[in-house]
Amino acid sequence: MKTPIKRDATGMRASYKRSDFGEMERGKYVALARAALTQNTATEPLTIRPAVDADVEGMRTLLNDIIRIGGTTAITNELSPDEMREWFISGEAVVSCFVAFDSDGTIVGFQSLSKYDSLPAGWVDIATFASRSRHKSGVGSALFARTREAASKLGFSAINASIRVVNEGGLAYYSRMGFTTYLVEDGDPQAQGRVFNRVHKLFTL
Repeated sequence: MKTPIKRDATGMRASYKRSDFGEMERGKYVALARAALTQNTATEPLTIRPAVDADVEGMRTLLNDIIRIGGTTAITNELSPDEMREWFISGEAVVSCFVAFDSDGTIVGFQSLSKYDSLPAGWVDIATFASRSRHKSGVGSALFARTREAASKLGFSAINASIRVVNEGGLAYYSRMGFTTYLVEDGDPQAQGRVFNRVHKLFTL
């Protein structure tokens, strides 16, 4: 069976295998997600809950807007509904994904955790996307509170964030959340031939 291609928080290619995450850990997340669905976190005027398939179009609209604007994510092509599901909701590498809604029910941000072969044992990778109009409204903080809780309950020891050097907002966000820089990577090539310098930050659980 061909190993599927997945990308990390910046959109870089990364391969993974089903065995590296395992059905037991996936079962733990499913149980956590189901419990969370009955206990949504409301941070007025935000509601945070696990992503479900019905959220695909709202998540895709938000992310594709970010991709079209450019400058903050290494993802250069807009994603299809199936790609959104694979990367952020139900793909084999997905550990968790939480979505933030405003009072009108509009998705204003989402944050996912994924497990990749390239990460050390016990580490998980984070990706965060927020509406540009809500960058300072507490969306990121509310999402990370749920993400951090899920990662801890699932037994991970650290969360990795890989951010483009030019993404000043992303770098500042992860620093505010308590991430510390452990590596500055120079010239990580992408399939399209572009080169992105990245900063890797770590949050220890």
